[in-house]
Amino acid sequence: MDLNFSAEDSAFRDEAREWLDANIPSDLRTKVLEYRELSKDDLVRWHKILAAKGWIAPSWPEEWGGTGWSAVQRYIFEEESALAGAPPVAPFGPTMCAPVLLRFGSDEQKKRHLPGIYDGSVFWCQGYSEPGAGSDLASLKTRAERRGDKYVVSGQKTWTTLGHYGDWIFCLVRTDFDAAKKQDGISFLLIDMATPGITVRPLVLLDEGHEVNEVFFDDVEVPVENLVHEENKGWTVAKHLLGHERLNTGRIGGSKRELAKLKAMAAKARVNGRMLLEDPRFRDRLSRVEVELMALEITNMRFLDEMRRTGNIGPEVSMLKIKGTEIQQSLTELTMQVAGPAARAFKPVAYEGFDAFTASLASRYFNFRKTSIYAGSNEIQRNIYSKMALGL
Repeated sequence: MDLNFSAEDSAFRDEAREWLDANIPSDLRTKVLEYRELSKDDLVRWHKILAAKGWIAPSWPEEWGGTGWSAVQRYIFEEESALAGAPPVAPFGPTMCAPVLLRFGSDEQKKRHLPGIYDGSVFWCQGYSEPGAGSDLASLKTRAERRGDKYVVSGQKTWTTLGHYGDWIFCLVRTDFDAAKKQDGISFLLIDMATPGITVRPLVLLDEGHEVNEVFFDDVEVPVENLVHEENKGWTVAKHLLGHERLNTGRIGGSKRELAKLKAMAAKARVNGRMLLEDPRFRDRLSRVEVELMALEITNMRFLDEMRRTGNIGPEVSMLKIKGTEIQQSLTELTMQVAGPAARAFKPVAYEGFDAFTASLASRYFNFRKTSIYAGSNEIQRNIYSKMALGL
């Protein structure tokens, strides 16, 4: 096992860092570093900049626009993007739907949908969770009834991230209610959000942001050719997609950026006339999260080495999701402690003594409570790891 970067990889890091520094629009970088809400136009603008460079879909096959980068180089680019304050790439098209189409889609589906995903002209969202079917996704009840050359879809999805921006949505639907196992009888459909019968209703969260939505399907007609893979075999597709989603939830680069910001803030903070860094309890928590982040990075390098050698993503990827999201939450908690009463504001303000950090920390803190739930809750991930990797 080799956890060191090669000379080629180090040169690639320098190239990526230089390009990012020169090409991230300053207004978008400021929004990211100050935790401001990114609009659809913001997300699409950065997507198109990456697409024009040819760097929007590193993991795709080269014949479809992939970069040909190794797993290590893809990791390096993600880390450098986060450290540089680049906007996120909305994952639902490039890193979620596209891998499904590349693995399970027909030639017609690939030709129809991959170009729009690549150039950013079509914005995708994900229709998985439902009321009563979140972490227990196999309990979903949204129905798709086959009628000739169409499916008629009825039901509800919830917590649909950026659904109000979506042009298309990929959905898990139940096509067989009599299946012996609840994981059976589920199918994977691609649905045009402009289809009559679809209603998107905003869910405004505690942080006052509109990021997620409810999506209602009222006898929505979907052409049969929008079925991906086989009818009633959608659970196979879902597992493939969730593996890719969990691989990207560690956010090591973003956590390293936030840790540096936290340490800079802590160096200025005083509590009851005493420097916060003199508090042994605070120093202990800060050092623990830093050590855990270093361990997570080493663990991720182990997985990258395995991918480099085998090309596979095993159940151990759950470790990245579990620990990565816990670290993200710990960082927001410590940052709230450093900011103190100033962190109460939901709207961006300038904190006394922290002029360089004009951000809504309370909003970020509340928003990051969700990280241990999405892509399969951490409790579920521990069960998966125990069963699939440890054989318990």
